[in-house]
Amino acid sequence: MKKKYRFKNFQVKWPIFLWMLALSCSQIHGSFAQNQNNYSGTVKDSLNEPIPGVSIVIKGTTIGTVSDLDGSFNLPVRSDSDILVFSFIGYVTQEIPAQNNSIINIELLEDMVGLEEMVVIGYGTAQRKDLTGAASNITSENFNRGAITNPLQQIAGRAAGVNITQVGSEPGTNPSVRIRGITSLIGGNDPLVVVDGIQGNMDLLNQIPTAEIESIDILKDASATAIYGSRGAAGVIIVSTKKSKAGVSTIEYTGTTSVDVLANRLEMLSAEEWRRQANLWGVPASADFASNTDWYNILTQQGMTNNHTVSLGGGTENFNYRASIAAILQDGVVINSGNSNYIANIQATQSALEGRLKLSFSLNNSIRNNQGSPGNIGRASFTSNLISNAFVSRPTDPVFFEDGNYFSDQNVFHYINPYAVAQTVINESETVNQFGSLKADFEIIEGLNINWFGSWRKINHNSGYFAPVSSTIPSAIDQNGIANVSNNRTDEKLTNLSLNYQKDLGHHSFNAIGVYEWQRQTYQGSFAQSKGFINDLTSYHALQLGSIDRHLPGDISSYKNDRTLISILGRINYNYNDRYLFTASMRRDGSSVFGAGNKWGNFPSVSAAWRLSEEKFLNGFQAVSDLKFRVGYGITGNQQGLYPQQSLQLVNASGTTYFGESLINNYVVSQNANPDLMWETRHQTNIGIDFSLFNHKIGGTIDVFSATTNNLLFHYSVPQPPFPYGSMAANIGSVLNEGIEVSLNYSLLENKDWSIMLAGNFSLLRNEVLSLSGSLNGVELVTNNVGWGMNSFLIEGYPIGTFFILENDGKEAGTNEERVVDRNGDGIIDQGNFSEDRYIAGSALPTYTAAFTPKIRYKRFHLDMVWRASGGNKIYNRIRRDFSMYETLGISNLLQSAENLGLFTTQYASDLWLEDGDFIRLDNLTLSYDLMNLNSRWFKSSVVSITGNNLLLFTKYSGLDPELNASGGSGTGMDFGIYPRTRSIALSLQFSF
Repeated sequence: MKKKYRFKNFQVKWPIFLWMLALSCSQIHGSFAQNQNNYSGTVKDSLNEPIPGVSIVIKGTTIGTVSDLDGSFNLPVRSDSDILVFSFIGYVTQEIPAQNNSIINIELLEDMVGLEEMVVIGYGTAQRKDLTGAASNITSENFNRGAITNPLQQIAGRAAGVNITQVGSEPGTNPSVRIRGITSLIGGNDPLVVVDGIQGNMDLLNQIPTAEIESIDILKDASATAIYGSRGAAGVIIVSTKKSKAGVSTIEYTGTTSVDVLANRLEMLSAEEWRRQANLWGVPASADFASNTDWYNILTQQGMTNNHTVSLGGGTENFNYRASIAAILQDGVVINSGNSNYIANIQATQSALEGRLKLSFSLNNSIRNNQGSPGNIGRASFTSNLISNAFVSRPTDPVFFEDGNYFSDQNVFHYINPYAVAQTVINESETVNQFGSLKADFEIIEGLNINWFGSWRKINHNSGYFAPVSSTIPSAIDQNGIANVSNNRTDEKLTNLSLNYQKDLGHHSFNAIGVYEWQRQTYQGSFAQSKGFINDLTSYHALQLGSIDRHLPGDISSYKNDRTLISILGRINYNYNDRYLFTASMRRDGSSVFGAGNKWGNFPSVSAAWRLSEEKFLNGFQAVSDLKFRVGYGITGNQQGLYPQQSLQLVNASGTTYFGESLINNYVVSQNANPDLMWETRHQTNIGIDFSLFNHKIGGTIDVFSATTNNLLFHYSVPQPPFPYGSMAANIGSVLNEGIEVSLNYSLLENKDWSIMLAGNFSLLRNEVLSLSGSLNGVELVTNNVGWGMNSFLIEGYPIGTFFILENDGKEAGTNEERVVDRNGDGIIDQGNFSEDRYIAGSALPTYTAAFTPKIRYKRFHLDMVWRASGGNKIYNRIRRDFSMYETLGISNLLQSAENLGLFTTQYASDLWLEDGDFIRLDNLTLSYDLMNLNSRWFKSSVVSITGNNLLLFTKYSGLDPELNASGGSGTGMDFGIYPRTRSIALSLQFSF
């Protein structure tokens, strides 16, 4: 015991001893240095504020230092010809000749173009000026603010060619993001997300506190994404979290509270207007229950969002750490809807062996609970959600009967009381997510490093649903209540081993990396449903009190499957005198998803850049600060959207049948075998120009790209026989995306009191389905004009989601029925897929997107704006079609605009309901004040801000919002009634000490 105590005591005092030793050494060094000739001075910004952490190096040597918290530095003199190089991320690097000056005070200018910024490019980093591929970098200083709950909301409008769409404001809903358009039909349109080396899907972003993100890099072209092979076809989003700096201890708090209100609502008939129209159209008096109910008003409320993060960090030259906890709490604008997300993470890095060995780890845990509004509640496909039922309910219906029970009209087929649904139906879930990583980096010799990285992620998602009889949902009434539970678990593991070599040979420098990587995802879960409960007391917590119908498949199910990906990859970068840049990479992926002959895919890329500004023939052009020409080509693959056993024939249960007196299970083929299933591949070419003019006051990038997706994965309809099942996943078609992206920024004014920075981006995109037809196992599949939703088609030669539709021609006199144009003049209106009465009326995909993001500073006041625009697309307004027909007036409400149409009924889905989707939106307006003048010695920085989100919307679209489903699936461009968008006012406070 005594020996143990002495050892423990020694451990406690050892750091103190080291600290005292280091302090003594620093004092000895300081005394020695004072006897030498030194360069000293202060580094400040344009506001005359000190900049800590600036690197000051004597050019051509490794002798250097960094500025302290006051911006001061001290550096030994080497010779009178020394040139000091001052560099810091976010500022323009400056070289200052010493010239016998022992005191050098310098002002660093903000880098408006970001040439010195470090961009994460996949398995490494590079300065922006050295990039050969197309990539966007957004740092935390330029993030959007306000009611932000997902990192994607922080960068909406900040990168050209990156379309981020928030479909409704339902708590816990992730934005949709598309990089350079839709590239696949059955999946693979979501970009890969990489957080500090950990790879995952879009949901990984929900596990990162928004205040803990340092920067987000977006890799767009194949020369940049091919290093990720089959996971990079739709682009890559790389998130870098904040790290602590040596010798700097911090405690930081970021908090935002917002009030959320409905941004828009549809104008439905009031009770008085409904009665007047009912009298005009002969609706029976029995349909009027003498009430005056605003269903939309009673189903919605004022929402609130709270997002709070506390973090602390610190360290020494050899060890640093950072930890944070965050809480995101949302009360939705629809009653009884909300979301909570609690996140905790920690990371640390330790250096040893004189810096040759670096060890790091990270651990993140989150618990997310969601109370959602019920999804499909069964009245009809177009009124399957709660908000749509608020539209359809008659304003003359009461909420309750006189006896206090929820109102329901038994004379209306599948009548639903939406308020009863909101109050009685339970639809909740809990997701527990954990991920972490370990990393070891060892310098074998100078320039040669070996690196091992391992990460894991576990997701447990549990949900419960209960619809009692009192909910008025028809299926719940018919079956005396319905309850179900589901449990799903995902386990992801990844490990890679890499060797990296870097060498500088005068004007020549290069680095090379080789990587072996293994990753596996395992999915398992179960589902159980029960019906027929004697009361509502147990909710979904006692399924055994109900009953299961064995004749119907799906009441009980479970599954377990996995997929494995093995990869070998390499990349080499070459730089000649910062003038000629070259990058080449190769990745070979093997996937367990495909058949034996198609498991492996090769994904190469090559790119080059020429910095013309380094050429002598441009030396006389003082206006050109930097000019670079880029060109790149690469191939990426895709297997998303495929199940782990997609190439195999599968069977599944299909109810039961009696064999004699025995009840036996039925089994049927549920998936056709396709051993020829192979990688979907995307071939992309990119040509770009990066420029900076007039001492970096004007800068920007221009990219032109063309990407063709070949061996397009799609679920094709196949004949029976010879196939035992009616559809099959196969590679037949191809899709083209091509466009141009422009990003510009202009420092209009920069002085001590004023700063005006104008920035914006613009993108043009053209999409075309090149082919859909082909041969599959000797069977010719003619799949042109594939119905892709309501009048939305896949047609060769046209974009995905083309509206192939009938043309409205007014209404028939006397009957007030919609009339359409008989385009082929045969006297018959044909609504089939190949109808000659249809015509091409546009596409659901926008052809252009744009953003304008100015920043204005006056002393310590900052004003930031984000304007976004999109257009060239059409929207089919199903809500307007379904709530404009007077034949339904007796069982539902109508839009006020129905009176102008005067239509009694329609049997067509025509272009009368097709509208332009163009819009301009003021997405974000933030006014902030820097409180540094008020800081005490305890505070390092503090900022208070007020933000308005979704403040203005300019559009001709008559629906709730023109930003709808942009996933590329069959819902693209269809308005079926979304969860309402909100308008919010947020107050934020940030401080560190």
